[in-house]
Amino acid sequence: MSAVDELPPLREVIRTHGLSALKSLGQNFLLDLNLTSKIARTAGRLDGVTVVEVGPGPGGLTRAILALGPEKVVAIERDARCISALGEVAAHYPGRLEVIEGDALEADYRALVPAGRRAAIIANLPYNIATPLLIGWLSSDPWPPWYESLTLMFQREVAERIVAAPGTNHYGRLAILTGWRASARIAFDVPASAFVPPPKVTSSVVHIVPHAAPLPCDLKMLEKVTEAAFGQRRKMLRQSLKSLGVDTLALLEATGIAPTERAEQVPVEGFVALANTWAEMRATARRDGPAS
Repeated sequence: MSAVDELPPLREVIRTHGLSALKSLGQNFLLDLNLTSKIARTAGRLDGVTVVEVGPGPGGLTRAILALGPEKVVAIERDARCISALGEVAAHYPGRLEVIEGDALEADYRALVPAGRRAAIIANLPYNIATPLLIGWLSSDPWPPWYESLTLMFQREVAERIVAAPGTNHYGRLAILTGWRASARIAFDVPASAFVPPPKVTSSVVHIVPHAAPLPCDLKMLEKVTEAAFGQRRKMLRQSLKSLGVDTLALLEATGIAPTERAEQVPVEGFVALANTWAEMRATARRDGPAS
């Protein structure tokens, strides 16, 4: 285990501050500084970047990020027990680490980074809030978002859902949202044995870069269409899309998608076309509907 700074080893920090991992907070501490450094490096060059970190815990990943020279790290930590340990890291890097005690699901992320500054998110996310956080960041408007990239730790199964391609078992709503607005790849896996306590699953680091100009589409329309399609994913689209309240066959014909296709066979571009066409059909129905 290589040192990244002159601060005490993480096991000593945990022992000193009594930081036993809490299952209720989804905590699994990553103590191997070689791995935390590898995660930080996956984000690319951090010179002049403000990094937002969620769930820093005892500060292992925080220290690895700071060692790469970002302009600043803003760390959001819900566990009050970790604040004093993170304070020691902040003292070692004067003016470069801001620790915010609070709930990451309620944070105003745009307010954390000054307008016009480069930003990235790097985090070993608590498993119990990882997917809601990602969806929130990918649903951010206006777009392009305030961050340049996301480098995040997930359970392997979630990571596979994020990067899944059409026609695979993991392809679904999360892959479509991600693929519409960004490019995502699994950078590497992290074994359960690297964590304290070890989780029951393998973890994966996912690197996500937002598209500057995704295909035009209303996010809510896309969410509704994918919800209908994957709500009955074993059925053909001519059946599963009936809940949208329009002529399903006309909708599919207008988008060039066969009525016999199933949700997992349709690429991101197809779902964008479905959402846009559905929005047009709804607007036409309202405009041409009977007068009250």
